[in-house]
This record gives sequence, structure tokens and C-alpha cells, in this order.
Amino acid sequence: MTTYSRTCTAFEGHRLIASGELPRVALAVKEVLARGEQAPVLVFDDVSAAPVEFDLRGSAEDIAARLNQADRAADRATDATTDAAAADTSTPRGRGRPRLGVVAREVTLLPRHWDWLNAQPGGASVALRKLVETARATGEHGDRRRAAQEAVYRFMTALAGNLPDYEDATRALYAGDRPRFEERIAQWPGDVRTYTLRLAENAFEPHA
Repeated sequence: MTTYSRTCTAFEGHRLIASGELPRVALAVKEVLARGEQAPVLVFDDVSAAPVEFDLRGSAEDIAARLNQADRAADRATDATTDAAAADTSTPRGRGRPRLGVVAREVTLLPRHWDWLNAQPGGASVALRKLVETARATGEHGDRRRAAQEAVYRFMTALAGNLPDYEDATRALYAGDRPRFEERIAQWPGDVRTYTLRLAENAFEPHA
């Protein structure tokens, strides 16, 4: 059984058609289009809310085979990027290279910075590692929040731009005001509201 790395969600107008792995959603979309429905059919990636397009020619097996091939190609591209990054950091640095994945590189700081670092428990190296890890954790959280905000905005613009309080909801989204955001979308069609909240899960600071 093929497991896909991506999932998506399809809408016919403001009505959710299907959500899940690509072939299931693609076949649901094909069925809706075959009925000649008048409302626009849009499909969104469940992480980025980027539009997803399907080649719906042929049988269900034909569609699934094409999607499986495309998904595998995307996975290979991701793996190649990861391997290239790993190779760059694992290149031998010559005799005396530190073990356990530690890489020695030059750091240029002012004397007062070195004085502060050397006074920390464990010395300069330990203090620098702690600072970097803290900065990484903070940065990754901010990156996730910004990516979620962009996904919500992308979906809202595509499907909710004409709904009541769309502009106020957008302002609340980027202001990080979760209660106001949820209030502004409360009257939206149920499927649209539910999916918007799903995309917005990481778009705000956690509840206190």
C-alpha cells in the first residue's frame, strides 16, 4: 500500500469535497467534475495551502500511478538536498578534527564578548552552543508561525475573500490576535471555517 508524503483538501465552492491522500482526493474531484457542478473546485495542500492540480485523465489506477510517481520524485529531490547539506558539514577537516560531529571554525568577537563567554560555566564553547540552540529554537518557532500565517492567508484569499469580515480576520491573523480572528470567521460556512482553523493551528502564540 502506497503512503503519500503529502495530503490535501478539495472544495467545491465553500463545500468540502474530500480530504486526505492525493489519490482519494483526486478521484473525489473527478467525480464532482463529471457531474458538471457549477461551483469552482479548488484543491489545497494541507501544509502550505498552495494550490494542487491533478491530471485526471484515465482510470483510477492511471491517476494513482501518476500521483505516486510525482510524490516519489518530490521525496527524492528532498533527500538529495538533505544529503548534500550533510555532506557539506561532514567533510573531513584534517588531522585533529574534533569527534562526535563537532566542527572547529573561527569565530571573531570583541574582547568584551570573549571575556563574558569565558566567564560562563563550561567556558566559551559551551556558552556559544547554548546560545545557538536557544536562538535556533526561537527562530524555528517564529518560522513555523510565519509559514502557518502565510498558509492561512493563501487559503482565505482563494476561498474566503468575499466572505464577511475577511479583511478584519486577515488583520487579526497578522496581529497574532487569536480570539479576534476566531470571532471574525465564526459566521463563515462551516467547512471553510473548520479548515481555516486547521491551517491556523500554529499561526498564533500558544494559549497561556
